[in-house]
Amino acid sequence: MANLKEKFAKELAPKLQETLGLKNKMLVPRLQKVVINMGFGIVEKDVQKTIIDDLGKLAGQKPVLCKARKSISNFKLREGMVIGAKVTLRGERMFDFMERLVNSALPRIRDFRGVANRGFDGRGNYTLGLKEHTIFPELMDSGAQGNDVGMDITFVSTAKDNKEARELLTTLGMPFAGK
Repeated sequence: MANLKEKFAKELAPKLQETLGLKNKMLVPRLQKVVINMGFGIVEKDVQKTIIDDLGKLAGQKPVLCKARKSISNFKLREGMVIGAKVTLRGERMFDFMERLVNSALPRIRDFRGVANRGFDGRGNYTLGLKEHTIFPELMDSGAQGNDVGMDITFVSTAKDNKEARELLTTLGMPFAGK
């Protein structure tokens, strides 16, 4: 079976062009990048390393560490402390991650009825929040089982509005709840 990138170029893009009523194929919305962000706060170094390794396994590339910008004494937070990690996926890795998310990870969520419709920002981007990162099959044997950390996944597209972005993600296989 062809991967999602080839399938989008050959089958899904022309179908999306017809659905949206676009005359020019260059106006068809496309997925530009996927940003995965995990904010884990203040944890021990070994747990932090395990979570960062998990994100690296999940994305297929090394995560960028996010550090605190300012000190907040009530949270025991010092400037420069690592409090999160993020990865930006483009091209082949982006489509591979999208395929794994839709086909493997989302169906594993208990009582899953589709992703929420309220994650659109009005400019063609969609953000999805997951409560635990261990729903992906490649992280089942992870050492961070007791430290489930949530993640935000942002899909950045060339769509002009929410309608086009939703149509693009639906075409790529994203299961939205309801209508």
